[in-house]
Amino acid sequence: MTTEAAELPTLRHGRLEDVAALLTGSFLVAWGIVLLRSVGGLSGGVAGVAFLLDYLGVVPVSTAFFVLNLPFYWLAVRRLGWEFSLKTFAAVGLTSALSSALAHAVSVEMPLLLATSFSGLSLGLGFLVLFRHRGSGGGFGVVAFYLQERFGWRAGLVQLAFDLTVLTASLAVVDLRVLLASAVGVAVLNLTIATNHRPGRYLAR
Repeated sequence: MTTEAAELPTLRHGRLEDVAALLTGSFLVAWGIVLLRSVGGLSGGVAGVAFLLDYLGVVPVSTAFFVLNLPFYWLAVRRLGWEFSLKTFAAVGLTSALSSALAHAVSVEMPLLLATSFSGLSLGLGFLVLFRHRGSGGGFGVVAFYLQERFGWRAGLVQLAFDLTVLTASLAVVDLRVLLASAVGVAVLNLTIATNHRPGRYLAR
């Protein structure tokens, strides 16, 4: 960081900016989920587990996504504080509601690889917006954010490790073609976060 950048005051986001960011980030994540669901694709992390439960006929992806995130709020409250936890809870709730609404309102027809790639970009941008406003999309994103805050580990790379683990386990449910296309989307997602969210690069709080 240059001396000039180091001397700049640290700016806090206002409440209206936080609300706008929660809506924007949640919409982007919800849209990414809808794109994936439309082609039978997968994601990593908790979202990936939610997709698996949906494809197995256990519970809809929007409901599974909300419920599976509940245990991660304990870590969020203990290690990252109530503000982060409440923003994350709001984002997860909004994402669940919006993904359910969009799935009923929008019909998507797109080639598999294009859908997974755009989904990865949408998810990555959505998570990035939430991270920038001290929130997350829940699940392993909470862990990734904590490890970056605590140890300086790149959140995108931590998330990628979790995602690859989930995708590997998904091979028992989906065919190899879908899995490979989904892996491309996961790579796009995590590269978007890793190249745009680094400790010390973003001055606003």
